[in-house]
Amino acid sequence: MSTDTHTGTSAGTSAGIPSLSIAEAADRLGLSTHALRYYETEGLLVGAPARTAAGRRRYDEQDLRWIAMVQRLRATGMPVRDVREYARLCRAGAGNEQQRLALLRAHRERVLAELAEVSGHLGAITAKIELYEGTVGAR
Repeated sequence: MSTDTHTGTSAGTSAGIPSLSIAEAADRLGLSTHALRYYETEGLLVGAPARTAAGRRRYDEQDLRWIAMVQRLRATGMPVRDVREYARLCRAGAGNEQQRLALLRAHRERVLAELAEVSGHLGAITAKIELYEGTVGAR
């Protein structure tokens, strides 16, 4: 089972695993460097990325996994305030799992409702296509 914790303490490597610059991390995640900085300044990360002695951000695999989750939450319509709250709860550590679960369950319900609505729209479009195909095919 994975955890939602993050330390953000290593610079360069973590247990022999190389870290990535902000440009490399952005490229791997399909984001801009501006978006990564935005996630950090908006409190959407569990921990600040490690920094080199020169102050440059370094992202490890744990950072990338967390950011990918943030991307999924945002792509499914979770408001920034809710992502921020989820990150805050994760940063706080153990003891608030029930709150995290409630937040994710509520989001899942919104996503399921949106899927049902889109599915209904798709059904109507499919029915219209079938109608036209029947008309075009009859000629």
